[in-house]
Amino acid sequence: MKRIVYSMEPVGRTGGRVYLRMLHEATADDVEWRTVPDHKRTYRVRRWRKLRHLARLAPSIRALHGTTGTFVWDDLSLLLFTPEMRARTVFLLHHYEPLQHDSAPVETMLWEHLFRMLPQCAAVVCVAPYWADFLRARGVRNVQVIYNAFDMTEVERARGFDRAECRAEFDLPPDAIGVYAGKAVHWKGIEEVSAALAGGPRLRVITSGSNTIGFDGAHYDVERERYLRLLCACDVGVFLPRMREGWSRCAAEALLLGLPCLIRPVAGLGDLATLTGQPAPDLDRLATQVRERAATRQAEAKAAYEALARFDLNYFGNAWGDLLAQVA
Repeated sequence: MKRIVYSMEPVGRTGGRVYLRMLHEATADDVEWRTVPDHKRTYRVRRWRKLRHLARLAPSIRALHGTTGTFVWDDLSLLLFTPEMRARTVFLLHHYEPLQHDSAPVETMLWEHLFRMLPQCAAVVCVAPYWADFLRARGVRNVQVIYNAFDMTEVERARGFDRAECRAEFDLPPDAIGVYAGKAVHWKGIEEVSAALAGGPRLRVITSGSNTIGFDGAHYDVERERYLRLLCACDVGVFLPRMREGWSRCAAEALLLGLPCLIRPVAGLGDLATLTGQPAPDLDRLATQVRERAATRQAEAKAAYEALARFDLNYFGNAWGDLLAQVA
C-alpha cells in the first residue's frame, strides 16, 4: 500500500519546481502524491504576491488539518500548519534570498518566523551543504542534504549530439566561442557577464529561460530538448550570480554536458564549484579566462562529469525513499 504524501503542485520551470517534479516521479511506485495548488506564479504583479498567495492558500491548508499522511513542503505556507502537521513534515529549503522578496518588509519577518518553526518538522532537506550550515546556525539540527539529481539516460543521449549540428542550429560559426551564462532572469549576473565580454572578438554570450531582464543578446526560451542542444553548442559556462542560489541546475547540467565553467562561489554554487573543481571568474580578465577555459574543454570534462554523475535518479529515489519511510 502506497504511503500518502502531500506537497505543493510542482508546476513551473524554476529549479525548485524541477526538483519537486523529479521527487514525485522518483518515488511514484511507493508514494501517492496529493497536491495543493501553488498560486505564487499566477499573479502578474509581483508586489505583495507572497501575501496574496498565503491568503488564497489558507482554506486549502485548513482542509488538510484532519488528514493523515506526510507533508513535503517548500513554501512559506508552512506557517499555516498546526504543530501536529509540522511534526509530519519534511521541509525542503532550496535557498533563502532577500533579493527575491516581493512582499518586503513583511516577507523577511515571515521567513524569520518560519526558521524558528523548522525545528518542529520531522526533517529539513537542503540541496547543498551551504544551506544546511545556514540552518544549523539558526538552531535547526535535523537537517540533511539531498542534492539535485539528473536523468543520466537523458544526459548520455545529449552528450551524443552532433556538436557541429548543434552549433549550426544556433548560428555559432566554427571560430566563435559560445559562452553560456544561464537563465536571463534577475540577479543571475547576466548583465555583468555581457558587459565584461562586450567587444571581445569571437565571444558570444548566450542565455536561456524567460528573459525577465530584457537581455538583447543571443537568448533562447526553448523546450527541454533544444535547451540541451544549446548547451551542447556552447564552449564555456560563466555563472556570476549576485543572489545566493541553491545548487544551480543550469551550471550542473552545463558541466555534465562537457562545458568547463567559471563559477562565482556564492552559497550553493560554491559547493558545486568545489566539488567539480571549477575556478572563480575575474571580471577584469574574464575574456582571457573564457578563452583559457575553452581550450581545456576536453581535458577537464571527465573529472567534472564523474563528480556529478553519481547524483542520478537511483541516488535521488533511494535518499528520498529512505527519508519518507523514516518519517512515516
